[in-house]
Amino acid sequence: MADAKVIPFDEDRPRRRVTGTRRVRAVPAPAPTPEAAVAVVPAGEPAGGAAGRAGSEAGPGGGGRPGWDRRLAGGLAFLRRRITGEYEVDEFGYDRELTDQVLMSLMRPLFDKYFRVEVRGVENIPAEGGALIVANHSGTLPLDGLMMQVAVHDHHPAQRHLRLLAADLVFMLPVVNELARKAGHTLACSEDAQRLLEAGELVGVMPEGFKGIGKPFGDRYRLQRFGRGGFVSTALRAGTPIVPCSIVGAEEIYPMVGNAKTIARLLGIPYFPITPTFPWLGPLGAVPLPTKWTIQFGEPIATDGYPPEAAEDPMLMFNLTDEVREQIQHTLYKLLVQRRSVFF
Repeated sequence: MADAKVIPFDEDRPRRRVTGTRRVRAVPAPAPTPEAAVAVVPAGEPAGGAAGRAGSEAGPGGGGRPGWDRRLAGGLAFLRRRITGEYEVDEFGYDRELTDQVLMSLMRPLFDKYFRVEVRGVENIPAEGGALIVANHSGTLPLDGLMMQVAVHDHHPAQRHLRLLAADLVFMLPVVNELARKAGHTLACSEDAQRLLEAGELVGVMPEGFKGIGKPFGDRYRLQRFGRGGFVSTALRAGTPIVPCSIVGAEEIYPMVGNAKTIARLLGIPYFPITPTFPWLGPLGAVPLPTKWTIQFGEPIATDGYPPEAAEDPMLMFNLTDEVREQIQHTLYKLLVQRRSVFF
């Protein structure tokens, strides 16, 4: 793998947005037909998130009819649209239908059954309009960002979609690059973030970056540096609120007890983790530990009351960055005190 230069989110110099490797021409959806009327229900996943999953097993009369015919019809209609190209992606490569019907369905068992994620404070996320969700980052592999996506989509009353900002390295990896684009991720630069916020999207950022996700196990739940406030400047320019988010449980999925820096340099990656199971157990060592997670969204911090020139005020950016960081750290400590066990 070629050496990848990782640049932090708040880098001052102009950034070039990475585009997807392939674009699909938007084709207007055909008029609904009786067969396509159930197309919004994916195979194996009813519409409506967690609430829909709970109530879709029963038929119209509540008799417990499994509805396999509807699921099969929905799955076939989905495959037909994929084959004929009758689906849309936005300018960033985001494929909403694929995310809802396939990617979310793949991540949901991990969220519900494996990590058993408890979501708190989701009502603090606005029901509409742009907002910037800022979270801590940990776990050696970025599963926390994916679980945060599922938490927002399945537990928010409006079933909102979270657009994550990712590091350059994500878009240099084959397959991962394409999947990240399809899932709504984009490059962690101010230009892309501001465009999404101004378009009314929910944007997620983890300012610790590789410093957070690759920190030693001994530093777990201790927030690393949040950069120079680039995310605050972006929120100020867009006039959107900042929602702090604290994630407990991700730190222990891959306890990183060492870092093979020489191997990391050869592979062109920020770190090469050594855990109690990896690389000693081979591929089996890459299986995360089944820890119990809690994701809590805090009170939003308003930015629309500041004048336009506030985005250029370094002292204001420092103060707001520190406020967000302290709120996340305080909530982490509170959740850790309340936690009964790492696994239960």
